[in-house]
Amino acid sequence: MEHIHYISSRGKSAPVKASEAILRGIAPDGGLYLPERLPTLTTEDLFALLPLSYPERAAKILSLYLTDYTEEELLADCKAAYSERFVPAPTGIHALREGVSVLELWHGPTCAFKDMALQIMPRLLSRALEKTGEALDALILVATSGDTGKAALEGFRDVPRTSIRVFYPVDGVSRTQKQQMATQEGENVAVTAIYGNFDDAQSGVKQIFADSAMKEALAAQGKFLSSANSINWGRLAPQIVYYVSAYCDLVNTGTIQMGNTLDITVPTGNFGNILAAWLAKGMGVPLGKLVCASNSNNVLTDFLSTGTYDRNRPFHTTVSPSMDILISSNLERLLYFAAGAERCAVYMKALSTEGKYTVDADVFEIIRRDFDGDYCSEEACLDRIASTFANYNYLLDPHTAVAVTAAERYLCGNESDHMLVVSTASPYKFTPAVAKALGIPATDDEQECMNAVAAATGTTPLEPLTAVFTKEIRFTKVIDKADMAKDVLS
Repeated sequence: MEHIHYISSRGKSAPVKASEAILRGIAPDGGLYLPERLPTLTTEDLFALLPLSYPERAAKILSLYLTDYTEEELLADCKAAYSERFVPAPTGIHALREGVSVLELWHGPTCAFKDMALQIMPRLLSRALEKTGEALDALILVATSGDTGKAALEGFRDVPRTSIRVFYPVDGVSRTQKQQMATQEGENVAVTAIYGNFDDAQSGVKQIFADSAMKEALAAQGKFLSSANSINWGRLAPQIVYYVSAYCDLVNTGTIQMGNTLDITVPTGNFGNILAAWLAKGMGVPLGKLVCASNSNNVLTDFLSTGTYDRNRPFHTTVSPSMDILISSNLERLLYFAAGAERCAVYMKALSTEGKYTVDADVFEIIRRDFDGDYCSEEACLDRIASTFANYNYLLDPHTAVAVTAAERYLCGNESDHMLVVSTASPYKFTPAVAKALGIPATDDEQECMNAVAAATGTTPLEPLTAVFTKEIRFTKVIDKADMAKDVLS
């Protein structure tokens, strides 16, 4: 097999192997790593994947991208990652109504889709330390709007030669998400809240990565920085797998026929999840339109309708906090593929200095071929949770409700062989919003709220969520965003 090397979206860094891209997280020129070319999946390849288990499919697909890992190494890591911690299986597909299915990605240990990547990524990074001969230990630095933080903490907990520090906006995550992070177990973990929003946390982490003095100070401590955010290719590559696997599952159940086009709607914040679907399409999976669903922070909806990305707008704190983002970092990778490194770097510089950019007409045309965008108000989100439970006896979390709303609007004006809506979190991670939507009397106490929703709907909270309320609180620190670098060195 021909090796795939990884290049920077800004074109100023030398190509590296997959293992080095995973270790570094961000390229030296500040760009994001991406494969120099996309591998291909033929119809014959897809047929060969049909009888395989999820870990077996994952190893096959990852081996096409991570070419300095052996398929045997990847299979061992995938079997270990997608094990009994996913109940009853890594993914599930729920038929919502004729022509629409829901891809459940929250069966893992933290009940959010981030587990799909963050149970395997630490294993890939651990192997990368050996493959590259890296002498320093990895310090994983993460900014989170809720789900990534807990999933990364759980994935890297007590992994040899790694430590992890997570920053989150103190008022920008749900109470259950905060409880999950505050009670995290492990000797190599640390969690700090900041005064500010997710974009402040993400910008702070990027500044730390770009600080050469910080790198020197950490090297003196025997550490180097790496990332578990979706800016790291080790996070993004495993997400491609579940789109390929979902297509195979829909073929296996007879929901679609091999070769039918599958449209996909994704609740989107940082653009990594929907970008993974686009990469799967680029490999040859018969995917159609990719509908990017946003909440009131609809910077991506505006971009996909006008070609102008403008973060200079009010920031809204919503009931779907993992999407409360105004700087969608992974969009940079799409811009590289559509515009090339030179123009991508110009756009990113404009975003940094002016807070906005407008892509060229040819770039916008390329993007619009594959993507559509829509957004959902708070009221419409809660209404969707209520109507979906009333009509289909199916409980949505607020992020998935945003996606279902966008999907149904898209289907009103467009033909579709089948629509797959990505469900990114258990509804029990956001029970105050779910309770409000369903008209269930509930208190501010998250545990009581879970019990009230369970009693009213006849559903059952997942054990990883109920367990956090009996665990010891370990992390309570809140700092100013300007003090993040100091906190990393403490």
